[in-house]
Amino acid sequence: MDGFDNFSASEKAEATELQRMIAIEQQKAQFQAQVHTFTDVCWDKCVDSPGSKLDHRTETCLVSCVERFIDTTLTITNRFTQMVQKGAH
Repeated sequence: MDGFDNFSASEKAEATELQRMIAIEQQKAQFQAQVHTFTDVCWDKCVDSPGSKLDHRTETCLVSCVERFIDTTLTITNRFTQMVQKGAH
């Protein structure tokens, strides 16, 4: 049962489309939260005193920090996916 048993076909299609749109917006919000998190972490780690321009050391630190953050997040996500898939079998 999908919870839409009493709906017409067009209402079911609209409800399904609404669910899809909500899922997309949730993914966008999660992405923005991740960006906010690594911005905070990397800014605190790399930027000593903000100026009108980033020096080479600060820019390199920020790039490395963000890359490590993304790599770590992907590794953790992949590991959880593997665990879930193993649990489903």
